[in-house]
This record gives sequence, C-alpha cells and structure tokens, in this order.
Amino acid sequence: MFTGIVEEIGRVRSVGNGRIEILAETVLGGTEIGDSIAVNGVCLTVTAFTRGGFTADVMPVTLAHSSLGGLRAGDGVNLERALTLSSRLGGHIVSGHIDGVGRVKSIEAKANARILCVEAAPAILRYIVPRGSVAIDGVSLTVAEVDGKGFSVSLIPHTRQATALDEKRAGAPVNIENDVIGKYVERLLQTPAKGEEAAPSELTAEFLQKYGFE
Repeated sequence: MFTGIVEEIGRVRSVGNGRIEILAETVLGGTEIGDSIAVNGVCLTVTAFTRGGFTADVMPVTLAHSSLGGLRAGDGVNLERALTLSSRLGGHIVSGHIDGVGRVKSIEAKANARILCVEAAPAILRYIVPRGSVAIDGVSLTVAEVDGKGFSVSLIPHTRQATALDEKRAGAPVNIENDVIGKYVERLLQTPAKGEEAAPSELTAEFLQKYGFE
C-alpha cells in the first residue's frame, strides 16, 4: 500500500526484456530486495540494486495495462516506497494496482497552478467524483471537475516541483488508480449475481446518505 505522496523523481536507465532499471537515491534508503516501490503508480518489486538505482521485473500484463511500456531512457518517473505502520497518510490509500491508462488532454496555467485535464474511459470515470481522490502516475490528487469524457486536477507549485507530472505534455499517457474505497462501496451495494447469496449487511444507500455520502 502507498499514500500517493511521491518521495522523489527517478530516471529510467533502461526498460525492456521484462525489466526496468531506474536511477534513484531517496527510495533506496532502507530498501531491501523484495520490497515494493511504486513507479508512476505501479507497484513493482525490487529484484536487484545497481549503481545508483534499482531493477524491477515488469510482467507483460503490467506493460499492457499501464504506461510503463512507453517509457524511454531518461524519462522521469514518480517513486514511492511502500507504507510502514509509522508512516503518515498524507495523501490517500493507494494500492499500486492501476485501473487504466488515461491521456493528457491539456495543461493550462491558472494563477500559480496548472490545470491538468485527463481523458479517460467510462469505466474509470464512474469512480471519479468532484473533490474526491484519484492517483495519477502515483500522485495523490483532488479532482476538480468531471465530465463525460474526462476530469481535471490542479497541480500546485509543490506538486509540479516534487513529481514528474510537470514533464507531461498533451497526448501523454498517464496511469490512473481510482479511490479504492469507492470501489469497495460499489461492490457492497451491488445486487448478487444469479446463484450468489447476498451477505447480510447494514450498508445501504440510505445509510450512506444519512452520514453525508451522496
């Protein structure tokens, strides 16, 4: 599990043949072989350390369902080590399992911020709500607006400086992970499929509305 608070911007040294090698410093501290590091929001397992970085295996399914396959040497990537019990949850709960790949539609300056607009599939947009949480390339962000084709977030100066999102341009692919809480709530409220027996639960739409979840 992660928080979506990026610890550093790493640089891709190489990618291919089922492996990715990344130059990094901060995330190497206390990290051991077998530990998890989120790379642009994708949970990867450290398999080896290299001079000034680390290597991780990347499975074909990961390349097919994320933007990692399009990375090139020199590209910046957002890095975060897995949560510990003493970590502060400064962002939101992020699993490192990508729900899909969106595409940057536009980036517009607004005062001291940048408004990042992302196009996404309906399967992703169903979980996007205004002022809700979303992880873009592993960065915990608050949704500003949503429409039928995409959504927007605001990048404050700190986010632009501390993450690789400021390197994105229109048309660039980005990994999107929806708020896991929303997905679990939907699952609990679903009507059981044919042959399934509904588990007793006090979690209903009326209950959620009563306590401010609309």
